[in-house]
Amino acid sequence: MSKKKDFLHTIVEEDLKAGKYKEIVTRFPPEPNGFPHIGHAKSIYINFGIARDFHGRCNLRMDDTNPTAEETKYVEALEDAVEWLGFEWDKPVRFTSDYFSKLYEYAQELIKMGKAYVDSLDEEQMREYRGTVTQPGKRSVYAERSIEENLDLFERMKKGEFKDGEHVLRAKIDMSAANMKMRDPLLYRIRHVHHHRTADEWSIYPMYDFAHCLSDYIEGVTHSICTLEFENNRDIYDWVLDTLELKPPRPYQHEFARLNITYTVMSKRKLLELVEGKYVNGWDDPRLPTIAGYRRRGYTREAILNFCEQIGVAKANSTVDVSQLEFCIRDDLNTKVPRVMCVLNPLKVTIENYEGREELEASYYPQDVPKEGSRKIPFSKEIYIDREDFNENPPKGYFRLTPEQPVRLKSAYIIKCKEIIKDEDGNITEIKAEYFPDSKSGEDKSGIKVKSAIQWVSAADAKQVEVRLYDRLYKSEAPESIEDLNPNSLKIIKNALIEPAVITQKPDERFQFEREGYFYADPVDYSDENPVFNKIVGLKDSWGKKTEKRAPRNQRKPKEKPVQVDGEVVSMTEKEQALYDDYTKRLDLNTEVANTIARDEKLASFFADALAQCTSSTILANLVANEVARELKDKELTEVKFDAKGVAELAKMIDEEIISNKIAKQVFESMAKTGENPTQIVEEKGLVQISDPAQILPIIEDVMTKNPDNVSKFKAGNTKLLGFFVGQVLKATGGKANPKVVNELVAKKLQE
Repeated sequence: MSKKKDFLHTIVEEDLKAGKYKEIVTRFPPEPNGFPHIGHAKSIYINFGIARDFHGRCNLRMDDTNPTAEETKYVEALEDAVEWLGFEWDKPVRFTSDYFSKLYEYAQELIKMGKAYVDSLDEEQMREYRGTVTQPGKRSVYAERSIEENLDLFERMKKGEFKDGEHVLRAKIDMSAANMKMRDPLLYRIRHVHHHRTADEWSIYPMYDFAHCLSDYIEGVTHSICTLEFENNRDIYDWVLDTLELKPPRPYQHEFARLNITYTVMSKRKLLELVEGKYVNGWDDPRLPTIAGYRRRGYTREAILNFCEQIGVAKANSTVDVSQLEFCIRDDLNTKVPRVMCVLNPLKVTIENYEGREELEASYYPQDVPKEGSRKIPFSKEIYIDREDFNENPPKGYFRLTPEQPVRLKSAYIIKCKEIIKDEDGNITEIKAEYFPDSKSGEDKSGIKVKSAIQWVSAADAKQVEVRLYDRLYKSEAPESIEDLNPNSLKIIKNALIEPAVITQKPDERFQFEREGYFYADPVDYSDENPVFNKIVGLKDSWGKKTEKRAPRNQRKPKEKPVQVDGEVVSMTEKEQALYDDYTKRLDLNTEVANTIARDEKLASFFADALAQCTSSTILANLVANEVARELKDKELTEVKFDAKGVAELAKMIDEEIISNKIAKQVFESMAKTGENPTQIVEEKGLVQISDPAQILPIIEDVMTKNPDNVSKFKAGNTKLLGFFVGQVLKATGGKANPKVVNELVAKKLQE
């Protein structure tokens, strides 16, 4: 059984105890109109996981009721995704089209019962007759057709005697129902389209709300688990099954929150737009959140399943930070993959006092990774290092190679710069160096102290590789359109150099390139003649820092890390692990946040001081792991202008809803610059969160006046537009309006 018993597991467990079902049967029922994405992975994990945990069965069923958008390649992609994630469905793969004949018979039964009729209103009339959220609808005059006439028309629809849209079959329920989906919903529509399985056999196709519940019943499904957007559809689900008086046991629908991730789109329509518009290179582009994209980028199934386990199953929609998914892949790969050296931006180094050639033994796995394995690294007079590992005019705290400072070549010798060679434009083209023969790694007798070890490759032996540096596809945390695409989401380096064993021995498909990140041999384009590696993820999350205007990396002061070589991921110390356990177990902090604070002594100290003055531990931890961490990166606690008391006070203001999270970021920026008290900043700048309805209602009315079309669409049933109006109101108030109050007032105002 799963580690955490969520509400869905509780429901299933109670149903079994009550004797409602003898065996648990779930299903994963995607529409084959696109490649599955990370949201589908969550649904797969839940449906197949529940079947596994209760020793039941899970069906894989393709909801192929819309032939205009469905293709066999999507069916194959869905099957492949389930198998790759490690689940087995109850064979064979099922299709809703398998039940077209039976569904047609059920529709005839509803007609005979007087519960369904053929309607001939056009689309515009049908929408007009539907009513609004505050006004009841009006039933079509065609609802008075006799049972015989309806049966005849429905059969002729099936035979293809009518044009698309000329008739539809509707359920006869209640045109004044509060749930507008119950206002005589459509059951069948005419589509003269070739179907990928049934060819041209059918001219009518069932609607999702009619086909889904009956397909579940036919298959013996017990628990129909859907995402929250289908919550209102549950009434139709129950009505169809109850009205047909089908023999028990019957399935019941239960909803959970769909997966939303920052910097990511999950809409199939938007993903299709990216693919068809050539904004990405196909459905398996490593920047896409598709399972195929994650696989090609190098993500492991274990990382994705662990992510699904961590985020859990909730009843309310929320957005997960993409860094949590990135943490899961780092956490999985850290103990698995060999660590090798790759130079992305080569700078030639000639070691003038070295002659000949030798092979140095180097472990694929440092001592903090409990695995065995090593390789021979050729060493010669001419080598390449990364340009960022040499600085002619180093800033304070720069520990790599400089004209005055020696450095260790990882797993090799210590070298010292003797001369800098430049071209006519002043660009450095070569470093002349000397090495210390008695400084060999593991046998060092030189007595020379160095503070860093850098990667390198032998010029004569290194292999040239193509490296694709993938970053987040969108620059916006909540992307809405193509305009939000990140123009730097892919950088291709054609002339990177890698140590030869990676290519000749192929010890693995995934590697940690020392100090660069985790990489994967591209499964499509890789060849011995042209090796290609995709960047899976960096060694740590640095996205939050990218929006700041900063100096070039080789001119910045790197953070001193006394325990590890700059950039490497190391195991936690006992003290760090104890802090992490305390944060996650006692304070119930997010694992990524807990990991960030526990691993940084300054952050942990700051958090402890602030926590002693604050009860809002989760809010405080997020402030420390994000805002405080950014300010402390290259500074000591004594160098910053804010203190623990001020940040604790800021967390309290967020908790008490005096200010919003968005405003809190502005306040902290002022604290960091001036050292002022947060309360003083909020009062002086008038940043107190607006919660008074009397202040918010005029703004709502103004937004509604400026968007009459969207008001009409909402009242016609497009309830998703609620988010649009809330967003516009928040934007108009500069983020100062209380989101909870705005949601309530907007919903109420739109229903007037």
